[in-house]
Amino acid sequence: MTSPVLLETDPRGIATVTLNRPERGNAYDETLLEALIVGLERLAADLTTRALVIRGAGKHFQAGADIDWLARAATYPPERAFNASMATTRAMQLLNEFPHPTLALVHGACFGGGCGVVCCVDVALATPAAVFGLTEVRVGVAPSPISTHMVHAMGLGHTRRYALTGERFDAAEACRIGLVHEVVAADTLEARLGEILDALLLGAPGAISATKRSFLGANGLTLDARQMAMLAHESWMQRNSAEGIEGTAAFKAGRKPAWYPK
Repeated sequence: MTSPVLLETDPRGIATVTLNRPERGNAYDETLLEALIVGLERLAADLTTRALVIRGAGKHFQAGADIDWLARAATYPPERAFNASMATTRAMQLLNEFPHPTLALVHGACFGGGCGVVCCVDVALATPAAVFGLTEVRVGVAPSPISTHMVHAMGLGHTRRYALTGERFDAAEACRIGLVHEVVAADTLEARLGEILDALLLGAPGAISATKRSFLGANGLTLDARQMAMLAHESWMQRNSAEGIEGTAAFKAGRKPAWYPK
């Protein structure tokens, strides 16, 4: 069975994490989240790691939560439902607090949790054709596990607009609001990545890690256990609500949800 997350590290210590469910737009479920958590924990503890690059296999970067998994998770009993939301919260925390530089290469769809991934990295590059959306409310759920990271990356004003409307927006807008750092033509993306990685390798690894800790810690951008539990609790409660159940059902059926005025 093919792993939903592929890990590879080159001789320079550049680790690549590839989200590998291309048939589902790399949408995440419990299996992908578990593999991502294990991979991030291992790479963070590896003293030879110098940087981490996140990619998506196939046509898309990451299309958010798997809608079929959301529907199943809405039927979970409380403890399992909480644990499912905690997995998302933990994966994002690990990425946000990763001790080495992190980069994301965004192409195709980047929705929901995919935007959360982008919010948690140090450098985000997107191709001009990439499409973004904080779309959770459209299916009756809340982006609680990534909410703090969205505000940190884009500011409260932009987060309020796009997380409440669920509107899709293009790469130029993503760059304007601070979600991504650069929009790079697809045929030059790898070259640009190489330039940035080379710049990072010129920095002392310990100094870079200390700088990241300083930025996050001094500005309250890390999460403690209580905060993570609160975010996970909010997430599963909304997902298992009547709105969450109706929203996922409507999306799967290709119809407007019941809360949309007739």
